[in-house]
Amino acid sequence: MVPTLGAKAWQSATSSVRCGAAGGVIEASLAIQKLNTKMSISVKSNRALFDLDLLRAIVVVADCGSFTRAAARLHSTQSTISQKVRRLEDMVGHRLLVRGNRDVLPTDAGQTLLGYARHMLALNDQMLEALAGAMVGMTVRLGVPEDFVGGRTTNALSAFSRLHPQVKLEVTSGLCRDLSQAYDNGELDLVLLKQRRNSREGVACWPERLQWIDSARTPAFELDPIPLVTFPPRGLYRDDMITAIEGMGRRWRISFTSSSLSGIQAAVADGMGISLLPPRAATGEHRVLGAEQGLPEVDSYEIVIVHRPTADVMVKALAEVMTQLLAGGGI
Repeated sequence: MVPTLGAKAWQSATSSVRCGAAGGVIEASLAIQKLNTKMSISVKSNRALFDLDLLRAIVVVADCGSFTRAAARLHSTQSTISQKVRRLEDMVGHRLLVRGNRDVLPTDAGQTLLGYARHMLALNDQMLEALAGAMVGMTVRLGVPEDFVGGRTTNALSAFSRLHPQVKLEVTSGLCRDLSQAYDNGELDLVLLKQRRNSREGVACWPERLQWIDSARTPAFELDPIPLVTFPPRGLYRDDMITAIEGMGRRWRISFTSSSLSGIQAAVADGMGISLLPPRAATGEHRVLGAEQGLPEVDSYEIVIVHRPTADVMVKALAEVMTQLLAGGGI
């Protein structure tokens, strides 16, 4: 109901009527309408707000079907829970719960309120989770060579994410020279690099095993000159391949160049030439070459884990995960 004018407002409005003019009556009527409109807006803006604590109480009572069980679940007393429900009933002007033969049941109005109450409580929980994540969340930027992506590496990263849900991982794969440059530019927090031995100091390092591979279907090793499938100039293993072939007294040519590991693997499998890759990069479509073909072992590379001395504790925690994986030969 829209509130009526008080005494002072009525005196103000009627004073215009006593002027005796028709225009004064109209003016008084408009004044009354404006005042009533302002009071109506004021009442609407002061509507009661539902207390989430009260809503949680009635939801638990409805779920438990009992004030006693609801009090136990909320670590409260039955009388306190009953008072909270009565306060809600006073606010809405309806009976919300009735006692049945065995359980406490919601009325029609109670069912309506419970639907909104559950939604409001869920939104409240979602907001708390979102704000908690915003306060403690952080991002760890990891760089790994392409042949480290997949398998046990991604399994380990997934396990790390589940253990530390507040940490957002951003993983970048690519050529080691690009990863190294990105790290130096401050774009990565932690990197796994393949490099010539002792090129850069890291928190941990291991020798990088390499093997020669050829196509299992259409071998290319016996061709003259020997076709080589390599990464681009200054890419890993390229110069070592050329040096090894020349040391055998064989002629060579670059038949295929790719920045992608999958491109190298496919080119070798299809008979484009031989290449030098880690054992984990060889597939069933490849044939392993070695001393029997007169090819030398190349052992001048290592895998190194690098992060800054001032790195965040979560960066160091992820580095430890990768260290354990590499130490166990899991990659």
